[in-house]
Amino acid sequence: MAWVSLTMVGADIYPPKDWECNTMKVTMMVCQDTPEVLWNAFRLGNMMLEGMEDVSIFLNGPSVKYEEADSEQFPLKELAKVFTLSEGELFA
Repeated sequence: MAWVSLTMVGADIYPPKDWECNTMKVTMMVCQDTPEVLWNAFRLGNMMLEGMEDVSIFLNGPSVKYEEADSEQFPLKELAKVFTLSEGELFA
């Protein structure tokens, strides 16, 4: 299993040494309560779940209250629901 670490503040990607493996585990850490940042994190997570085995999102600090930022423009509750129902792991 390979690990790729993504940070939503300045996207750092660390390619694993054994890049040619068949499975990948991706963890995103979100540390902002900006609706657009949260929206993009959930969208990216949902897209990754379509092609990878393990995707997790860790909500830290103000991002834990993502439900409060839900709006018509940024449907965060719906994206989070799709993410968890698609076997994504959501940690807070």
